[in-house]
Amino acid sequence: MKFQEFESKVQNAKTLDFGDIFNKSIELFKKVWIQGMVMLLLSMLIILPFYLLMYLPLIGAGLIDPYMFEHGGASSFVLMMPFYFFILVFSVIASVVSFGMRAGFYRICKMKDLEEDGKEDYFFYLRKPYLGKLIKLSLATFGISLVAILLCYLPIFYVVVPITLMNVIFAFNPEQSVSEIVKSGFALGNKKWLITFGLVIVSSILASIVGMIMCFIGIIVTASFAYIPAYYIYKDSIGFDEEEENKQIENF
Repeated sequence: MKFQEFESKVQNAKTLDFGDIFNKSIELFKKVWIQGMVMLLLSMLIILPFYLLMYLPLIGAGLIDPYMFEHGGASSFVLMMPFYFFILVFSVIASVVSFGMRAGFYRICKMKDLEEDGKEDYFFYLRKPYLGKLIKLSLATFGISLVAILLCYLPIFYVVVPITLMNVIFAFNPEQSVSEIVKSGFALGNKKWLITFGLVIVSSILASIVGMIMCFIGIIVTASFAYIPAYYIYKDSIGFDEEEENKQIENF
């Protein structure tokens, strides 16, 4: 969908009902909870090696000299520089993987919701022709989040809505440029901020509570429920352009 058409649909979007979207999210979760769990597990498996790469040098240094980082001063700062670099690199990689896997999950949600045929491809957006744009978009959202955090954290409550919606917008409009997806996220986010924020918070709390009742490990099963309301925010506000979507891969 072209950016101008998207903006027009945002301006003409109908009023959304909190209870209706929440109930539809529950029904869809019943169909995709396995796919949501698989998506989270695959994300964890991909990111885990980077955790090890980041912490193993510190563990090794600690075993060689347990007091290495207690001396303070410039030497300790220099020793910690590689660790800070790994944190930055890891954060970017984690952002790319998370963003891409979630976009793939939204694609699966649409297939299950509309009973479409197709392959449940969790890595759909983590390879060509989408990977380059995915990396740029992940860097953009990472930067927006970082700026919001540096501004005393309060702005993060505002940007969490546009960033959440950018993930869905990318999943169904990958032909848009990175700047257009960011603008689209803020346009739809500003228009539907309150209901989106409320649904994200309520669904996240519910997923956490039910997960903890299931002996904590159940959070892996229920966590994906928090992503589903954003799908319906997009679907009920913008809808799907089937013709554009069918030509997505060829023309991107």
